[in-house]
Amino acid sequence: MTLPDNWQKSSYSGEGDGNACVELASTPTTLHLRESDTPATVLTVTPASLGHLLDALR
Repeated sequence: MTLPDNWQKSSYSGEGDGNACVELASTPTTLHLRESDTPATVLTVTPASLGHLLDALR
């Protein structure tokens, strides 16, 4: 699988380039999430499935 190169850091992670943040990237059909301290481990989900998870958590 080819990973995107457009990773964005969560605004909840604070300032700077620390390794304690969640990053998100998207492709046309999927979302990719990773922690900056372990960038090789990526969770890949569809927008719908992530939406269902977030709704359930709320």
